[in-house]
Amino acid sequence: MLSPLREHLRDTFWFAPVVAMAGVLLLWAAASELDAAIVATLQKESAYDEVGELIGIVEDAKTIVTTISSAMMTFIGVVFSISLVAVQMASGQFSPRVVRIFIRSRITKATFSVFLATFLLSLLVLTSYDSQADPRYVSTVPLVQSLLTLAMVGLSLLLFVAYVNTTLRLMRVGHVVDLIATESFRVLAKQPRYEGEVGQFGAATAFVVHRGRAGVVRDVNVAVLVRAAARTGVVLRLLPRIGDFVVPGTRVLAVHGEGRVPARLGSAVSVGIERTFHQDVGFGLRQLADIGLRALSPAVNDPTTAVQCLDRITQLLAVVAGRPLGAVHHRDRKGKVRLVQDVPGWTDLVDLGFTELRGCAAASPQVSRRMLAGLDDLLTLAPEERREPLARHRALLVRLVERAVPEPADRDFALEADRQGIG
Repeated sequence: MLSPLREHLRDTFWFAPVVAMAGVLLLWAAASELDAAIVATLQKESAYDEVGELIGIVEDAKTIVTTISSAMMTFIGVVFSISLVAVQMASGQFSPRVVRIFIRSRITKATFSVFLATFLLSLLVLTSYDSQADPRYVSTVPLVQSLLTLAMVGLSLLLFVAYVNTTLRLMRVGHVVDLIATESFRVLAKQPRYEGEVGQFGAATAFVVHRGRAGVVRDVNVAVLVRAAARTGVVLRLLPRIGDFVVPGTRVLAVHGEGRVPARLGSAVSVGIERTFHQDVGFGLRQLADIGLRALSPAVNDPTTAVQCLDRITQLLAVVAGRPLGAVHHRDRKGKVRLVQDVPGWTDLVDLGFTELRGCAAASPQVSRRMLAGLDDLLTLAPEERREPLARHRALLVRLVERAVPEPADRDFALEADRQGIG
C-alpha cells in the first residue's frame, strides 16, 4: 500500500491552491517570454506596424484584465460564503464527521485554486504592460498573457457552475450517504487479504511506543514498516486499531523476533485529530450511524433519513458478510509476513451498524420496520457462523418495541419487516 501522504494532503485545503498559484507563476513566466520573443522578432524584421497593432489590441485588453482583477476577489468571496453555509448546514443536519467530505471535494478545491490562480495571473499581467508606446522601443506586449487570462476566466466560470451543482448535491442527505458508502467500498477494495487471527507469531520481544501528541490513529505507513521489519528480520504487529485514541507512551507496535527496530519507527503510525477513511474499515458505518442518530433526535425528528442510513448500512454489511475477516497480513517482496494489523471483525461491524440506531428505533415504526427487514436480509445472506449477532440484534429490537409500544395493533405494525420502512 502506498504512503498515506497523498491521503493526508487530500484532507488539507491549502495544498491545491498553493500548487495552482505556483503553477500559474511558471505559466506566466513562459507566456511573458513568448510575448517578448514575438515583439523582438517583429522588431528585428522592422514590422513596426504589426507591433503597433499589437499594442492597440493589448491596450483594449488591459481594461478587461483590470476588471477581471477586481472582480475575481468578489467571486472568491461568493464561493467562500457558499462553502461556509453548506458546511454549517451539513454539520448541523447530518453529522460533524461529514464536513470532511466538503474539505476533500475535488471540485471545491479546483474552483478555489483556479479562482486564486486567475486573480494572481491578472495582477502579474498588469505588471507586464509597458509604458513605452513607440513600437521601435517597446520591450514586450502582453498579448499571450492577456489571452491566457481570458482563458482562465472562462475556466473559472465553468468551474463555478460545476461547483454550485456539486455543493447543492452535497446538501442532500441521499447523496451524502451514497458518497460515504462509495468511499467505504473503496477502502474495502484496497484492504489486503485477511488471514486468521492476531497472535500466531509467538510472544512479543519488544515494543515501540507512541511519542507524539495524543490523538486518533489515522493510518500507518505500511511500506515503511514492512521495509523496516524485512531489514531486521522481525514481524511487527500494530497494537491499536485504526481509529483508536492513543496518548504519549502508548504501545503502538509489538516486535516479534530477535531483531531490533529503531524507536523512531513509531512515527510511521500517523496520529491526528480525527479519523479518516484511508485505512479505517469501520469509519463509514460510524458516519452512517451518526447521521441516523442525529435524524432520530427530538430536535430533528427525521426517521426517513435514518431509513436511508439503514439502507446503506445493510448494503455495506451485505458486502462484508461473505468476506473473510480477521488480521490483515502485509508481506514483503519475498512473500513473508512482516506486518500484522488487527481490524474490526464481523460482530464488531454489526454492532457498530445497528446498536445505537436500535436503541432509538422503538419511537419510530418506520425505523423498526426497516431495521427488521435489513436484519432479515442479512440473515439470509450471511453464513451460518455469522448469524448469531444478527439474530441477537433482531431479538433485542423485538423486545424493545414490545416494551415501548403498549397498543397491540401498533406493536404488530412496528414489528412488520418493510424495506421502505413505511412505504
